Amino acid sequence: MNNKTYTCPMHPEIQQNKAGRCPKCGMALVEIKNGKHEMHESHMSHEHTMKPIDDMSFWEKIKMSMTMTMGMDHTGKAGREMAKLMEEDIRNKFFFSFILTVPILAYSMGRMLFNWNLPSPIPIPWLLFVLTTPVFFYGGWLFLYSSYYELKTRRLGMSVLIAVGITAAYGFSVILTLIGSHETFYEAAAMLITFVLFGHWMEMKSRRGTTDALQALFNLVPPQARLLRNGKEELVSTSEVKKGDILILKPGDKVPVDGEIIEGETAIDESLVTGESLPVAKEIGDQVIGGSINQSGSVQFKATKVGEDTALSQIAKMVETAQNSKAPGQKIADKFAGYLVILAVGSGLLTFAVWYFIAGQPLLFALTFAISAVVIACPDALGLATPTAVAVGTGLGAKHNILIKDAPTLEQVSKIQAVVLDKTGTLTEGKPKITNISSVKDISDKEALQLIGAAEVKSSHPLANAVLEEMKSKKN
Repeated sequence: MNNKTYTCPMHPEIQQNKAGRCPKCGMALVEIKNGKHEMHESHMSHEHTMKPIDDMSFWEKIKMSMTMTMGMDHTGKAGREMAKLMEEDIRNKFFFSFILTVPILAYSMGRMLFNWNLPSPIPIPWLLFVLTTPVFFYGGWLFLYSSYYELKTRRLGMSVLIAVGITAAYGFSVILTLIGSHETFYEAAAMLITFVLFGHWMEMKSRRGTTDALQALFNLVPPQARLLRNGKEELVSTSEVKKGDILILKPGDKVPVDGEIIEGETAIDESLVTGESLPVAKEIGDQVIGGSINQSGSVQFKATKVGEDTALSQIAKMVETAQNSKAPGQKIADKFAGYLVILAVGSGLLTFAVWYFIAGQPLLFALTFAISAVVIACPDALGLATPTAVAVGTGLGAKHNILIKDAPTLEQVSKIQAVVLDKTGTLTEGKPKITNISSVKDISDKEALQLIGAAEVKSSHPLANAVLEEMKSKKN
């Protein structure tokens, strides 16, 4: 009896008793060895040991791209690497398909629209077959593979809808070419693939903006921490810090993890989280936030939250969740995609039945109109508009330091009537600046500024910096 359980590194909720691939993202399932805790460790290990995309060879990228599916989540480090590869892969497929689609359109539509008589080394239908086949199998593989997983999980989504349209157009065109007909639908298949690839490339490109913003957040965490062990200070990797460890902060250090000060006093720049430009005074019992910067004073603090539990990780998780959430409009589009698949196929069958059985037209004639109905009935843009808008919206928000909780929240933004701001730093530059100087009768404003500047010259306090900046501007 097989007691092994397998799960997806990116979707822990997917579990089954045999090896295989995740029905959501297509990644290989990994074995759960010692229950839920080990599954989490396996998940984390997979995330952090996944080979960076920049280090992959061309064939490794091709192999990985063959298992990508539409609608993959891109959470975690592995997910961000996968998103980077997916954007690169879809971009390459789009340009590849676009370059071949241009001559396909020229040979299939040129004579009809512009009366072109282009030279061809072989019969035009066979030339179109040669040009369209790589577009269908390479450019359209993402939709064909995604539809396989949707059908495997008994879902009819956008992937199936797109796959039905391109397969019907390409497959029937091949049959027409084999029987010697000059009427084909190669241009329809090529244009559908190229158009949808462009939409998904734009979506992935906008997601990359958010991915880069998230990576910038993670880069705020220092790679090393000062750990107090047996009364001695040691430099260790931040990933090795455990809850309850005692850490040391010196002036200029970045806080590695969330914690509570147990010795000393200091001032910490927490603008990362609070938006306040002035450092916050900290003493024994106060909380410190990972990623913030220690301005002055040396303190010791106890780690209270590490890894995914820190405030910085929670912010990143919120942005990732927003990127992968679906707006109400998108859920409606996905729901109707299943009905549209049935509608597209049904319209083709109905058209064939009317022309062949009722009108008594030849088989080829009836099939031509049936496939035309299937291709036309596939509203592929329906699955692109909403997810692209959500991805672009959350991506632009992240670039401008606006964290959008989820897609439904983004959709409700259009109904906002008033914006309430709780701190002046949100509206201003976020740093103090001297606006005017008032001095006593015997001292001029210039002398007062010089005396204050002399006292503040070795200070790193924001107010001291404001005085020094004013002195520099006066000299210039």
